[in-house]
Parts: sequence; C-alpha cells; structure tokens
Amino acid sequence: MPGLGILTAAVVGLVLLVVLVPAAAGRLAPFFWADLVAFGGLVGSSIRCRRRLNRCPPVTLLDVFQENVRRRPRWPLILFQDEVYTYEDVDRQSNRAARLLTRRLGGLEPGRTVAVFLPNQPTYVWTWLALAKLGCPMACLNCNVRGRALQHALAAAGATILLASPDLQAAVEEVLPDLQRDGTRVFYLSSTSPTPGVEALLPAMEEVSDEPLPAHHRAGVTANSKALYIYTSGTTGLPKAAVITEMKLMMVANLGQLCGLRPDDVIYTTLPLYHSAGLLIGVGGCFEVGATCVLRAKFSASQFWDDCRRYNVSVIQYVGELMRYLCNTPKRPNDREHGVRMALGNGLRAEVWKEFLQRFGPISIWEFYGATEGNAGFINYTGKIGAVGRANVFLKTFAPFELIKYNVEEDEPVRDERGLCIRVGPGETGLLVIKITKNTPFHGYAGDSQKTEKKVLRDVLVKGDAFFNSGDLLMIDHERFVYFQDRVGDTFRWKGENVATTEVEATLAMVNFIQEVNVYGVTVPGCEGRCGMAAIRLKAGATFEGQDLYTFTVDTLPAYAAPRFVRIQVSGVGVASGDGSPSDLL
Repeated sequence: MPGLGILTAAVVGLVLLVVLVPAAAGRLAPFFWADLVAFGGLVGSSIRCRRRLNRCPPVTLLDVFQENVRRRPRWPLILFQDEVYTYEDVDRQSNRAARLLTRRLGGLEPGRTVAVFLPNQPTYVWTWLALAKLGCPMACLNCNVRGRALQHALAAAGATILLASPDLQAAVEEVLPDLQRDGTRVFYLSSTSPTPGVEALLPAMEEVSDEPLPAHHRAGVTANSKALYIYTSGTTGLPKAAVITEMKLMMVANLGQLCGLRPDDVIYTTLPLYHSAGLLIGVGGCFEVGATCVLRAKFSASQFWDDCRRYNVSVIQYVGELMRYLCNTPKRPNDREHGVRMALGNGLRAEVWKEFLQRFGPISIWEFYGATEGNAGFINYTGKIGAVGRANVFLKTFAPFELIKYNVEEDEPVRDERGLCIRVGPGETGLLVIKITKNTPFHGYAGDSQKTEKKVLRDVLVKGDAFFNSGDLLMIDHERFVYFQDRVGDTFRWKGENVATTEVEATLAMVNFIQEVNVYGVTVPGCEGRCGMAAIRLKAGATFEGQDLYTFTVDTLPAYAAPRFVRIQVSGVGVASGDGSPSDLL
C-alpha cells in the first residue's frame, strides 16, 4: 500500500525533525532551550497579567492578595522582629487603616495621592493596601530626603497628605511650617506624636471596623491607573516621581515567580520598601504567590545569616553592596548552615559573586537589570557569573532594545550621516535603549513632562521612532550575555542609591566660602559603585572650613549623596585628572 508507505515516511521524517533539530540547535546554540523556556515564562506572565487587568472589573495585585487571604488566611505574610502577621491579620489591619483615613480626612476620594514617609515596618504594608483599597496612589518617599528635596517630592506627585513615622521627626519638623502653609496635612502613623500639631493616628485604629470596604472606591481603576510613585534620581536634578501603573505593578510583582518563587518560600527583605525592589519584588512577590516576607528595619551584615536561620529563610533579596558586606564579615564555621536556596537582586560584581558562592554554598543567584521608570529589563536565568541577562532572539521580538555608540565626553549618542544612531558590535560597550511600544510603554515622571521627554531618545534606527534612554552603558559578548558597565550623564551610584551630581552641586554652592563646585563619582577599592568627590574653588580671601562643610552636608543632603572627598583647586573645577586623590575627607 503506497499510501501507507508515504505516511510512514512522513511520520519518520517528523520524528527525525523533532529529535534532530533541537539537538542540532543545542550544539550550535547551547543556551537555546534556556532562552526558549525563559521567554515562554515571560510571555506567559505578561499574558496572565493582561488577562487579569482586562477583565471587568479588572483583577489587580490587590485582588490577587485578597484571593490569598481567602485561600490561606492564617498563613504568615509578614515576620518582623518577634511579631507574626498572617494574611488575614494584614487584610484586617488595612481595612481599619482605610476606614480611619476616610474618617479623619473627610472622605478620601479615589485618585488622590497620599505620601508615606516610613522605614521598613509592617505598617508600611497595610498602609499600602489601605490606600489601594481606597483607589488612592501612594507616593513612596525616600527616608533619606530632607528639606527642599522632601518638599519637591511631595509636590511632584501632587500629594497633599503625608503619613510619617516619628523616627523621621527631625525631617518632618524641618519642613512642617512650609507644608502647613501650602495646605499639606501631616500625620504620624504611630501611637503617640512627638510634634505639637501633628496627630498620631494609630490609637484611633482600634475603634474602627475591620470589615471589607465597599467596592465603589475602586470603581474607576484600570490597567493604566496610577498605583504608586517611586522616586529615582535620574541624570539631573531633584528626585523624580516615576509613575507605576497597575499593569507595571503586577508585572514587576511577577518577577519573583518568574525566578522560581513558591508559596512555601520565606523571602528576607532588608532593602528599603520605598524602592521598587523591596516593595514590588519582595512584598509584591509574596502577594502574587502567597509566600511569606521577613522584614528588617535595616540591613545588618553581622545578623544576616542568624536571621535567615531564625526565620527559616529560603530566598534573600540583595544589591551588590549587601553581598560584598556579607563577604567581608569574619568567617564562621556555620557559614553554610542555612536554608537559603535562591537570591534575587542586582549590582553583583563577578568577583563578589564567586566569593559569595564559595563561602556560603550553592545558592541560585538570579541577577536582574532594570530601572524603576524603565520599560523593560533583563534577567540572568542561566546563572552566568557577572552577567545581568541574555540578549536572546526571542526577547528582542517582545521588547526591542539596542546598544548604541555613545560619546561619553559629549554625553550624547553618536549618529551617522543620516542622523541615526549606530549599533555597537559584540564585545563593544554601548548605551542601552529600549523601544517604546504597546508592550513596553514608558509612563515617565509625575508632574514633569520635560524630564519625561529627556528620557526619550528619538530617531534611533529610523526617523520618527522613540526609545527609552536607560542612561546605562552595557556590553553584549559573543555568546549574547549582557553585562552592566557604567552609568552616563551626571549621575553615579553609591550605597544602593543614585546620586544626581547637579543637585549636590546646587546645594554645596550655598556654602559661604565656596566660589565654584563640581561633584563627580570616584571609585573606592573594595566598594561598589562610586563615592562622591567635590572639587571646589574657594572665594577670594576665604579659608576652607571642613567642620562647617561637614555639618552643612549632614543637615541638607541625604547621607548617600553627601561627598566623602573634597579636592580644593586653585582654578577651574572641572573633573580632575590624575588619581583623584582627595585633599580633605568629610
């Protein structure tokens, strides 16, 4: 029967195709399957998020959290010091907080922004949920901001209500008269108030109901509704309020699940909740999968592993500095006696990565790259030491990106005779730009269209296109692994924060003995990022007053932004050449 023979041949051919093509692909492209699986996970996560938010009414991250409340009400959500808060506990506390806010604020209408100025503590989590239940975006103020920067941060997000911690009393009282004059209402989320005229809200919380709130508060919420404002220092100026929509919030909260976060995991978060890594990936990741989050007010290298053992931690969050601090602690016989199986974070240098694994054991490290306001990023799903991800062919179809030639001295992309940007080749360093599309939108900064536009690079590959300018230099090697190289523009990174040099310069220029000042970052052996150096020229007849300058920086600048080195120069204050040795140390 010739028909049967043809069918048999076709089946055999198909089997050979299924078996041999992947095998050949595996030999020619050894990371083919890893690339495909990672891309499948990314697409699946994106589809899941979009389906949720396209429903009527939309299913937001808050709704996912509340589903976990129904499924596992007594499962621990937050562990903090000796306190345990279950999913049900946090839900009820957030209901009380929401009802209290509406009572004290005379009917807090949906869409009104409320700023929180809090350190890491459980109150932060249920306040976030309370505001979400009211349909109000939350502005996450950096606990290090002071004075003019604090006022600017509130104004940028349009926040006229500030919920603060007494731990930040000095910062609050410094700007309180100006805030009250401008109509901003200030409250402490605490049992008592140390500041006359500022009410403490927590005593009244026990008097209000913990019943669920009516759904009408969130009737207008969509995928593009503003959920949060998270502050970032970009290339210049004061902190900018990056817009986090409901869609972006859910996509970022899914990152942990993409990396393998499970419902039975306990994730240890010492990163500040006012940044996206701690709040969205850490706490938000727990909301997504139903896991447990251990919160710590501040990172402690000496107590880190003891905490991991105490709370049965299985997943840790990090930034590069944190891992280096852990490696710098004295070695202990029990360094490998812990249950940590996975680490999620960014900024981990190759040499620290190797040392961490050698000392603390075979922990699966998931390094990622992304900006809070950015429209896409990378995940290192292969464990390649030093890389932030892979530029696989599948990813570029979903989130088109390029590395383009960049003139560091001129601080601008290099363009060809047609006025278009030029791609770099494998092994070359280039500026990362990510195309702005429906899949990868850029929502910019609240209240500042000019700064939003500055982050958009146009006419990159063809006339009329638009890309998000990351401000970062990256390199892709011949195996398509991606490596972070450096930042560009007037920004450097120190202590896990971005420092905007122009803002520091504007602040230091107010010192009475300084004629000119230029601030830049210098490398320090054994430290991540760059440390601040201020090159100054004194006014005629003035003397350098080191103690006065130190006191001024403590009073006016966040600790991470204050220069640690000062170079006194006789003439101009352009970035100094040579070894960058300081002439004084703050």
